Amino acid sequence: MRNNALVVVDMLYDFIDGSLACQNADKAVSATLKFIDTQTSGQGGEEHEILDTFPILFIRDHHPADHSSFKENGGVWPPHCVAGTRGGEIHEELKPYASEELTFDKGCERSLEQYSGFEGINNAGQSLGEILELLDTTDVYVCGIATEYCVRNTCEDLLKAGFKVHLLKDCIAYVDLEGHIKALAEMAQEGISIE
Repeated sequence: MRNNALVVVDMLYDFIDGSLACQNADKAVSATLKFIDTQTSGQGGEEHEILDTFPILFIRDHHPADHSSFKENGGVWPPHCVAGTRGGEIHEELKPYASEELTFDKGCERSLEQYSGFEGINNAGQSLGEILELLDTTDVYVCGIATEYCVRNTCEDLLKAGFKVHLLKDCIAYVDLEGHIKALAEMAQEGISIE
């Protein structure tokens, strides 16, 4: 599995069971855990050794309480993923795989709406693209929430940056089934592998 990495987009409580709960979210989390197991099974040793052979990177919507995307501030969404709240936390079953240097926060500035994980930065100020380059990644597997927005934007930016992108269709949740199906078809046409 060398040169492969997994990018987990916004598997956060507000998108799973909170203010912006998406369809298929619980199944997407279970399927992601299964996928991680298949990639890391048989690799005894410490957690950090497993992550050395199969890095898992997390994207996290991380908004201030007065973010411009919220309805009361003229945006289109209900308040969600406010930094420091349960809604903004990574699902507890995925949390053991999340490290600070491989967690990228986006939407942190009040006036910026950021859908793509490519716009997120880690606690050292590095971007997702920079870290994937440092890891010599060629193939990126993507899962997360929601297909039509943050997952799609992240996949498209990964593709533009020259990575081979594999979208795990059982490991994603969506706002609307029709929108999800349409987004998958369009991504496939763009050259993203739907698996």
